[in-house]
Amino acid sequence: MPDYGKIDRGFFETYIHPNLGADREDVRLGPTPGVDFGVIDVNDTALVVATDPISILPALGFERAARFALDIVLADVAVSGFAPRFLSISFTLPPSMTDEEFGMLWNAIDDTATKLGVSIVTGHTARYDGCGYPWIGSATAFAVGDHDDLIRPDGTQPGDRVIVTTGPAVEAVGLLTTLFGDRMSLPEDTITTAKRRLSETNTVRDALTASELPVTAIHDVTEGGLQGALTELAASAGLRLEIDSATVPTKPAVDDVCSYLDIEPWHATSSGTLLITAPKQHADSVVTALHDRGTDAAVVGTAHTGRGVYVDGTRVEHPETDPSWAVYAEYATNT
Repeated sequence: MPDYGKIDRGFFETYIHPNLGADREDVRLGPTPGVDFGVIDVNDTALVVATDPISILPALGFERAARFALDIVLADVAVSGFAPRFLSISFTLPPSMTDEEFGMLWNAIDDTATKLGVSIVTGHTARYDGCGYPWIGSATAFAVGDHDDLIRPDGTQPGDRVIVTTGPAVEAVGLLTTLFGDRMSLPEDTITTAKRRLSETNTVRDALTASELPVTAIHDVTEGGLQGALTELAASAGLRLEIDSATVPTKPAVDDVCSYLDIEPWHATSSGTLLITAPKQHADSVVTALHDRGTDAAVVGTAHTGRGVYVDGTRVEHPETDPSWAVYAEYATNT
């Protein structure tokens, strides 16, 4: 099991998967490695559910940090093709957090949820000794739709084109330079450009834009980065993905910062980036729709029968450990 970040597949299959409580027929999709959501049948309607931790970094400012955290939660149901509709939040606040700071955080969550049409329906809020930043709680998002309209994580078909939005490591680079850029020996313009990457970590609207077209799967790129997400998508569909690295969009300053920090961009967390698959005849339309809303996107490969992910002809595996966590820990402990 990795020292930081999500558990690996071996841990999941040993401890979690064999012990999932009651076996119910109305659970249409339960916990699965690399899958962002679960699905419950409620009177022939699909209820999509996803839970994520809430991470708040005060150095970002409470409003900005709240919007960033909420998008991560809501994205995990948006990739189903259904718009997020309901939200449950549990806060375990550090005693050092003031009422005013919580007010800024909560107002930002309320504003973002209102704009997306999401209602907050229940939750829990308390301060507890021993709690601290950044992990201050968790949230569960819900979406509702017809089973036939659900975009499943295993929906990719042979011949589909693979689309990547935004590019690798935008979250890792944006966060690390925003928090610790003044301690990095990089040109000022590189740091300034890298910090802008954090504003591109919004996936909910991109996922919903893509879902309006005939796409077969959507997966957000989080821990383990683009390479991890590609291997998860391939495993879920039981297919071989052939990827041309030269076609993958890469944002300015990402490679420079990753090189300085000695992390592989394709292994680093990248909320804000989506993997999308679509039939060949529709792939360009998906890319165009994303471009029209200001999101970089490109066709980067093709799905084939077989197994695994091949980048420029070489098979790659899931990185298992996200290198950005160790970098964050090193900078955070050496203040």
